[in-house]
Amino acid sequence: MNANYFELQLKINPLMEDIISEIFFDNFDCEGVVLAEETYKDLEMVATTEGTLKIFIRAEGQDSYEDLKYDIENILDLSREEFLSRGLSEEELGSWDFVLEEKKTEDWSQKWKEKWDVTHVTDKIAVVPDWIEYEPKEGEVVIKLEPGCAFGTGTHQTTQLCMKAIEKYLKAGDRVADIGMGSGILSILAKKFGASYVYGCDNDDTVIDVARENALKNNVECTFELGTADKVEEKFDFICANILHFVLAEIMGDLKNLMKTGALMSLSGILDEKRDMVIEAYKREGLELIEEIVQDQWTSFVVKRVD
Repeated sequence: MNANYFELQLKINPLMEDIISEIFFDNFDCEGVVLAEETYKDLEMVATTEGTLKIFIRAEGQDSYEDLKYDIENILDLSREEFLSRGLSEEELGSWDFVLEEKKTEDWSQKWKEKWDVTHVTDKIAVVPDWIEYEPKEGEVVIKLEPGCAFGTGTHQTTQLCMKAIEKYLKAGDRVADIGMGSGILSILAKKFGASYVYGCDNDDTVIDVARENALKNNVECTFELGTADKVEEKFDFICANILHFVLAEIMGDLKNLMKTGALMSLSGILDEKRDMVIEAYKREGLELIEEIVQDQWTSFVVKRVD
């Protein structure tokens, strides 16, 4: 970074890391986020200051400290109100108490990079930070990404649940849709597992170029655009939808409309205690459960269109 920056320390429920990070990427000029001083080795967190999300906001182009603090308070209040109205609890969100400090320029990004290693999602899937040299095992599918720059970077359980479903259920030649594709990691994985065509859309215009760059970095061709499920007119053999539980429930009909008869869909982004809301939604649309996959406090469903 070439100028001073603001460091925001926000108290959250660690399960909400991706959701709350996205609020800041959508509304502020963020350089990156870390869950406090979190250190990963494979899928295991080996050190963390639990429950504190650090968000690094570029100072250049920002208003004064007081104006930025006011904007943060306002965005957090509005976002919290919306989440509570959609069924999340105060406990699930965390306190959202925060401290904002202006910091002198330092190469914090290099220190941040030191906290990441190769993530082995399964025996056949590895996510590798693009600054690490890695020799894949025989038959291993490797995705090169820069963690932290967009959502869906391979370490979060909800992303891994979809990745496991792709490995198990996607067939070579399938046409695939990735709804809410974020970094594009699921689209890239689908292509590497033999999808003939991959389409991804997201309602956040800041991730489109990131996803395209990641696809280029991984030498795969995907179609990414700004959009939502209800605007897509094509039909697909396999669909990924790694989205918040209440959004999945709201758009389940639109997701079904993207499925050919016999198509499969991986539904993720679901806290265990919210699984019933998603079950009710896919049953309402006549979708058949193929498998429920669980990791830590997160649940995903693989469902099939039978009509």
